[in-house]
Amino acid sequence: MDNARRHRTTWPVRAAASAAGVALLVGGCGAGGDKAAGPGPSASGRSAAPSASGAASTAASGGGATTPTPTPFTADPARVPRSKPQADALARAVVLQPQDWRSGFRAQRPAASAPGTVAVLDEECRWQRRSLPSSVLASSSRYSELPGAGGKGTVKVTSSVTVHTTVEAADQQLATTLEEALRCREQQVRTDERISGLASVASPYGQGGNTYADDSVVEIGSYLTGNSAQPYHWNVARLGSVTVAVSVMGATGYKDDELTNFASLALSKMLSRIESGLGGKN
Repeated sequence: MDNARRHRTTWPVRAAASAAGVALLVGGCGAGGDKAAGPGPSASGRSAAPSASGAASTAASGGGATTPTPTPFTADPARVPRSKPQADALARAVVLQPQDWRSGFRAQRPAASAPGTVAVLDEECRWQRRSLPSSVLASSSRYSELPGAGGKGTVKVTSSVTVHTTVEAADQQLATTLEEALRCREQQVRTDERISGLASVASPYGQGGNTYADDSVVEIGSYLTGNSAQPYHWNVARLGSVTVAVSVMGATGYKDDELTNFASLALSKMLSRIESGLGGKN
């Protein structure tokens, strides 16, 4: 089975399983809550223990020492971006336009992140757009929404792509993503929007049913606007030196499995586009 098809068939199942794992984690720790649509993955460059995902690997294997896991995807070295223009072209090809989510979606305002910037969670737990660090060649986020109708509210979504200079830099992003949920249980997204009650779980390739990416992280929590609280899903995955993320903010009238489906299908589509763009193979 080719990689693109495998992403479509295995990711929706894994996303639901990961969400269930987070729910168990939250319950076991005595911390509750749901999360909200964030601005995309962080490439803040904060030092995070390399074992952030390795710890999950050790726990899953039940052993004290981790063993290398196989890589599901090998990019064609000649097609891996080495310059900012090449990385920008790949990011534009991978990031989702409103219609890529589903019929009826439209662009939010603003519709996209500022060129040459990346989302960073600062020391005060506020999401900011900052200039690209030296470890990132390109980053792009697009913001879409499904307008409310028939008694349902408006679902807001984000798709993000970050092209790193190395695989190690991309791997660090996943470790940082895990650390941020612990460092900042509540995060400010915009002036009147925040997320809280965060919990996350990592699934390196070959563990927990992950056969679609080198590494992945699922976060859930609550998205708070005014007096409203809605479920939030943030899914991040890495293939080689490229990381992608999708966030989905729930709305009145939508069940959690519908939100999970939005996120899983969107992430699957972006992973398939990376494979196509990098000419990868098993």
